[in-house]
This record gives sequence, C-alpha cells and structure tokens, in this order.
Amino acid sequence: MWDNFWSRSWTVLTENSSFLWDALQNTLIITFAGFALGLVIGTILAIINANPSKGIFSRIAKGFAWTYILILRGTPIVVQMLILFFVFLGPQGVEALNVAILAFGLNSGARSAEILRGAIGSIDKGQLEAGRALGFSNFRTMQKVVLPQAYKNAIPALGNEIIALLLATSVVGFITVIDITRGMQLIVARTFDVLVPYMLLAFIYLVLVYILTLVLKFFEKVVFKHGK
Repeated sequence: MWDNFWSRSWTVLTENSSFLWDALQNTLIITFAGFALGLVIGTILAIINANPSKGIFSRIAKGFAWTYILILRGTPIVVQMLILFFVFLGPQGVEALNVAILAFGLNSGARSAEILRGAIGSIDKGQLEAGRALGFSNFRTMQKVVLPQAYKNAIPALGNEIIALLLATSVVGFITVIDITRGMQLIVARTFDVLVPYMLLAFIYLVLVYILTLVLKFFEKVVFKHGK
C-alpha cells in the first residue's frame, strides 16, 4: 500500500491540479463567506439579546433570537444544509454552492451570537452608562462604545469559529458541491487508490489550519498591541 507513495502523491497532484484548485477554492469560499454572514447575523442577535429594553417588540425580538440560536445550535450543520438544499432552495434552482454558504452562515451566526453575547457581557456596565450620559441612544452606545471592545475581546473565540467552519466544510459534498474533500473522494473512485488521496486531504487541511492559526495569532497581536 505504501509502495511509491511519494511518486503516486505527485501524480495525483499534477494530474488533478486544476480540479483540486477549484475544489479548494470552493472550500475557502464557503468558509470565509459563511463566517462573514455568520458574523453579521451573530452581531444582530447579540445586540438584540443585550438590549435592556423591556417593551413588547424587544421581547418578541429576544424570543426570536433565543429560538433561532436554540434551533441552529441544537441541530447538525449537515442536517440544516440538507433541508435548505433539498426542501427549500434546491427545488427553486439555487446553486448548491450558494446554499452551502447560506447554511454555514446561518449556523455560524448562532454560535457567533453566543460568542459576542459573552464578549458584550464582559464589558464594564459603566461604559454603557457613560455612553448614555453623553446623549447616545442604546443603539449608538452599542455601535460606538460596546461593539468595538466586544469584537476585540471575542477575537480568539471567533478565530476558533473560522477554523471550525473550515473543517466542517467537508460535508458539503452531500449537496453536490465539489469541495476539497469531495474532490479527493472522486479521485479515489476513479483511481481506486485510497491511501494517497486521503493522506493528501489530511495534509491539506492541516496546512490550511496551520496557516489560519498563524494569521489569527498575528492579527491578535496587532489588535491587542494597538488597543493598549
């Protein structure tokens, strides 16, 4: 099985370079687009949950946010993706790649909301009062005073969220998206060589996670250095 491993690996990479590059691009697009969408959703939900208002509309919004987070955190991403694709969006002609981005964004939004809720809760309440004393509305105080600090405090956890999304993209082949995992599976089916494609796949994910980790650590150092 291990005979000529390196030469076989080189053959797989060179003969399928264009195909694997396209598959890798899909993996990265889903990861980063899904994270960006999730961060927007998570921010909105975190603001709703942090709103001190007790009015009827605030209660309805908080009820919606609680339900959303419960459902999206309480069910597997692959199940959510399958439902979106085969039940709602696929029959309407929406491309599988876009469905995958939406599914990952919705799922990440629930987790990002909880990350940001914790980050907002860690900020001194006196800063909220100071913002209101300056005449800012609750929304303006959140926008100008609270959220910048919350994002800074949440950087490590949000970094872990990006990495988790990257690894989770390995399931998008269930809805016909050709990501790097599905690409390697197709190569296995064509060549009947199990060892080389899957070892390369593990190595590719490891390299991607390592690069992301280095970038995130550098970003943390820059942010926290300038935040002092």
